[in-house]
Amino acid sequence: MNGVNLLKRGITVFAFSGFLAVGAWAQETTTPPTPNPDVMQDNKDIQQDKQDIHKDTKDIRQDRRDVRTDQRDINSDKSDLAKDRQQYNQDLKSGKLDQAEAVKADMKSDRQDLQGDKKDLVSDKKDLHHDVKDRRKDRRDLHHDRVDRYRDNHPK
Repeated sequence: MNGVNLLKRGITVFAFSGFLAVGAWAQETTTPPTPNPDVMQDNKDIQQDKQDIHKDTKDIRQDRRDVRTDQRDINSDKSDLAKDRQQYNQDLKSGKLDQAEAVKADMKSDRQDLQGDKKDLVSDKKDLHHDVKDRRKDRRDLHHDRVDRYRDNHPK
């Protein structure tokens, strides 16, 4: 065996042992512990519950705004109806039958608006009730998910 072959073998053995050492080091340091799948699922559930609570809170605010608007519209329609009724009675007493008929048609329109606003109010109150119930359920779910995550992280 000549010197060149010995040198080649020496370099090959040295390189191979280096690769083995690097591989062993990589196995020890880069392998993270496997996270508990239950904890990961609990974290996903917690994020989803938080998003649901936020969405429900926005819906509740909008529903309350709609209820207030409907109540204002109802009060406005009632006052318009009272004014029209008074005008109608005055027109009948003074003999202005054409104007009385026009006021009567306006009163009919105001009554229909009033009925529509009352239906909207009932619908908005139902939506509000549903959203409050849904938010309460999401808060309860959030609490249970947090408790589950704690129990998964701290086994007895």
